[in-house]
Amino acid sequence: MTPEVAAILGLSAVTLVLLLGAFFATTRQDRKPRKAEPPGDIPRQPAEVAPPPQPSAGHVGIDYPDPRTIKVGDTIDCQSVRTRVLGAMYLSWQGNQWTEYLLDDGTRRYQWLSIETRAGLNPGDPPHLEVLLWTPVPTQGMIPAKTTLSVEGVEFFPVDRGTAAFRGEGVTSMPERGLLDFADYRAADGRLLCFERLQGQPWSSSYAQPLPPGSIKIEKKG
Repeated sequence: MTPEVAAILGLSAVTLVLLLGAFFATTRQDRKPRKAEPPGDIPRQPAEVAPPPQPSAGHVGIDYPDPRTIKVGDTIDCQSVRTRVLGAMYLSWQGNQWTEYLLDDGTRRYQWLSIETRAGLNPGDPPHLEVLLWTPVPTQGMIPAKTTLSVEGVEFFPVDRGTAAFRGEGVTSMPERGLLDFADYRAADGRLLCFERLQGQPWSSSYAQPLPPGSIKIEKKG
């Protein structure tokens, strides 16, 4: 092998080594870990459920009529239904006082509307108005138990029980004065159920639907 050939072969070997080195360097560079990219189909987060609409804030008697001023003979708009107040019952029990109004919408469909001022839920909270619209429930012959009670497949738990004194005004189908036994229940979903009876009479029952105090419009008896 001549010196010229040996030199050419040596240069070729060096060139080959350099090329291989560049190739492997490029290959390693391509195999470097990349930042994780989000997958094509990203599961979207569920949209936040909007809270139920709340009645507009205001002051009773200033921003809306005070339902405690309802009188027998007035006409009220309750749930977009005009009803006339036929009578009222003023009840008291263990220092608590509330009023129940008998409503007539003109179709022989009678409902009771109860209004009571209750203490705040937590210490220091101001008192609030509780307005309930009662709808009769067919529970003939049923006696309110002191434990859980099942009505139309719903379990109700006892809340209050006692005997209230009352005074009637107008048309109520009740005596002018007397004693009324009652038993209040509440379901897990917040539904209210109440049994009432004049002492010695059969029990009657009703469901209660809470209403915002500002949802009632009052037309005073002319």
